[in-house]
Amino acid sequence: MFDVIVAGCGPTGLMLAAELRLHGVRVVVLEKDARRSGQVRALGLHARSVEVLDQRGLLDGFLALGKRYAVGGFFAGIDKPWPEGMDTAHPYVLGIPQNVTERLLEEHAVRAGVEIRRGREVVGLEQDEHGVTVELARVETPGGGEEGSRLRARYLVGCDGGRSTVRKLLGVGFPGEPARNEWLLGEVEVAVSRETLDSAMAEASKKHGRFGTMPLDDGGYRFIVPAAEVAEDRAVPPTFEELTSRVRELTGVDLGLHSPRWISRFGDATRLADRYRVGRVLLAGDSAHVHPPTGGQGLSLGMQDAFNLGWKLAARIAGWAPTGLLDSYESERRPVASDVLDLTRAQTQLLLSDPGSLAVRRLVSELMDIEEVNRHLIERISGFTIRYDFGEGHELLGRRLRDVTLEKRGRLYELTRGGRGLLLDQTGRLSVDGWADRVDQVVDVSGELAVPAVLLRPDGHVAWVGDDQEDLRAHLPDWFGSESAAGG
Repeated sequence: MFDVIVAGCGPTGLMLAAELRLHGVRVVVLEKDARRSGQVRALGLHARSVEVLDQRGLLDGFLALGKRYAVGGFFAGIDKPWPEGMDTAHPYVLGIPQNVTERLLEEHAVRAGVEIRRGREVVGLEQDEHGVTVELARVETPGGGEEGSRLRARYLVGCDGGRSTVRKLLGVGFPGEPARNEWLLGEVEVAVSRETLDSAMAEASKKHGRFGTMPLDDGGYRFIVPAAEVAEDRAVPPTFEELTSRVRELTGVDLGLHSPRWISRFGDATRLADRYRVGRVLLAGDSAHVHPPTGGQGLSLGMQDAFNLGWKLAARIAGWAPTGLLDSYESERRPVASDVLDLTRAQTQLLLSDPGSLAVRRLVSELMDIEEVNRHLIERISGFTIRYDFGEGHELLGRRLRDVTLEKRGRLYELTRGGRGLLLDQTGRLSVDGWADRVDQVVDVSGELAVPAVLLRPDGHVAWVGDDQEDLRAHLPDWFGSESAAGG
């Protein structure tokens, strides 16, 4: 019997599984596809997700295979200068294809001891007060027979995408707006020169809104093309002929598209799950929320769901989670997803080609010339404006703390690799005795931190600020459970 079954081997599922393994949780990841997808639906990570990778010691591997972009155009494609002096050590978007992100996260998870079973599809589930039983689809065995199976775990987390089987089996509602517009997405090669291609696409984009290409390192191109209509069955990928004929129709030019790598479609459907938890089954990533890729927030949103959930679920399994800790996953992350959906709705509207949308786009572009407006929008996309509701208190309370440099111990994020709580004590007078099995203490100072001490949760959000020992002891149980003799 496992502690946790994770359904779905995308970035969210892999991040969650690795976070659970940091705490010794027995976890298996089930993926219905027999091999990794070669599709590249997301092209980068926003700054808060870059910080998450840094907090777990993964960033160097990602930087080696990605590119840093501190340029405009990330809000609705409106090209404005990148704000200066952002509150982060990583003021950029990391350009890295989703398939590379998945490979790096899978390697990390496997190193941590995660078991991954591909070609195993969840088709049923039952839960009781002690755990969850998952039924898997039957598969052919090497001898020509069939094999089905059932797995048992204490918890199940559905990270299986926008068409989540786990969510449907739970009967969780997924309200929102269906797709009104659809785009074709694919990677192909072309037979014309770069100049001819750029000229044709630039002219077409003036008339048809979100329409363009991006050169790839190997000589191919990624195309994004408005579809003629929303497909009846969006689970069926478009054909290469559908892509080529649509490009020819919109540009009026035969660009000689050939050698397709992959073709897919996406729409502007926007939905948010009614609930993130039903008993011992939880939802994360696209299983809980879907939206158009405008602004590139989807992959980062899912990874941050996993970062929030992992330590809380591990604490529940270990037996020290305070009452309500696991439920705080939904109360914290669902409002974040709702905000991202609204931000994406606004950006999508600004990319449409009707006169009203174009007029609003011109107005927003003017407003973004105001530094405060530009900074606000980019910080919202980057994930820096998130503040969980921990009640009244210091302005840092509930926010993530940026990486700061300490006089003795180097960078703060280098001290968070183990996924535990952390007390950064600049007074030298405080103690976490009674919780030292769950919370690390660092006595050091930083010229970048103007408070006497901060208590960080394992996800880097500030749980307490102050300098009073009794006040600290009163707040430690809120996030790290009861005092333990072993914790001293």
